[in-house]
Amino acid sequence: MKHPARLRARAARVVAAVAAGKSLQSALPAEVETASHDNAALQALVYGTVRSYIKLQALLEQLLDRPLKKRDAVMRALLLVGLFELRAGQTPDHAVVAETVNACGLLGRQHVEGLVNAVLRRFLRERVELEAAVDAVEHQRLMQPQWLHEALQSDWPEQWRQVADASNQQPPMWLRVNSLRGDAAAYGRELRDQLALDAEPHPAAPDALRLARPLPVAVLPGFAHGRVSVQDAGAQLAASLLGIQAGERVLDACAAPGGKTAHLAERSGDQASIMALDISAERLVKVQDTSRRLGLQSIKPVLGDAQSPADWWDGQPFDRILLDAPCSASGVIRRHPDIRLLRRPDDIAAMAQLQLAILAALWPLLKPRGRLLYVTCSVLRAENESVVSRFLQQTPDAAPVSLPAGLPGRAAGPGWQVLPGETGMDGFYYACLGKSQNA
Repeated sequence: MKHPARLRARAARVVAAVAAGKSLQSALPAEVETASHDNAALQALVYGTVRSYIKLQALLEQLLDRPLKKRDAVMRALLLVGLFELRAGQTPDHAVVAETVNACGLLGRQHVEGLVNAVLRRFLRERVELEAAVDAVEHQRLMQPQWLHEALQSDWPEQWRQVADASNQQPPMWLRVNSLRGDAAAYGRELRDQLALDAEPHPAAPDALRLARPLPVAVLPGFAHGRVSVQDAGAQLAASLLGIQAGERVLDACAAPGGKTAHLAERSGDQASIMALDISAERLVKVQDTSRRLGLQSIKPVLGDAQSPADWWDGQPFDRILLDAPCSASGVIRRHPDIRLLRRPDDIAAMAQLQLAILAALWPLLKPRGRLLYVTCSVLRAENESVVSRFLQQTPDAAPVSLPAGLPGRAAGPGWQVLPGETGMDGFYYACLGKSQNA
């Protein structure tokens, strides 16, 4: 670590931005420096602090004699970064305290150096008592916002602790082998031979490999030439469940950044006609980049709002529709810990209304005897089975289609729920709906 105080100042700015409502995905790049040896350390520090933010915040409230003012948001973030480091124990305590204090000046806050020093040293003196008081409150111990904690207990009375614990773990790195250019077993052997790296297949996701340890994509054999992609095994279920065939006309709604879109193309032998629809032009560029790297020709990016087909649909119905619906992302918190700070209780009802509206808008675009696969990366029933059940009640020509045996997870209303951590997967909900022939 070449510039320890500067590293902590950079981390504090990112954490403050996330606390103010920016995603990690947008806040972190602003502090990443070209060719800096500290970038990996920055990411670890930021992700660790955000992942444990709720517990750290509860500790900080006990340590402060009076609350910090709103204008002191970056100092609050710096103190949280310092507390995270002290709890992590990977750097000597005296160095953490000294460099966190030094970071005050880099943030233009020299006047609070004494406060930062006092708070961090008090934590070291009183750590056992402070931690015990915080952990006595269950949602703080599990590092969850109270509203989400209560929602999980209500939705999953038998599994809520499993969901909470899995959401606090470091996620595994899953690969998706491009079936147009090889198979998972052969690629796994290649990883062992070239990198001495073990990779475990998944029984329900034939193209998936779970790496024994994460590594940069540039090291993966053939990554730049499209032989493999990074994608959670849970997300890889979509292509198989939709049952896409060569020659079919397919809509992937809310497609960006394009991982599921590409998998659809790969599984169809790149012989389907796939419209990749998204409301964001910037995110559609990622779909194009992914298609180009994988050498796929069957994907056509289209800019448009899934709620307003009249603006982009050519009137030709689709054989298959994948609706990867916008959602709370409560099933992928282990990959996106900022979700716990960005989401609010009122968001869930609003998400459910949006999901239902998109379903209703897209259903007329499906051919008779066609299939629509509704997908979220949520574990909340209000976004999943409740939405699909309401849609089925108001749509006479729609009926649930049975999913194949052997999937991890359990039935949830008209669909299927995989909870975070089950067989190494993230949390996903899938519901496959068929359209009657007489529609």
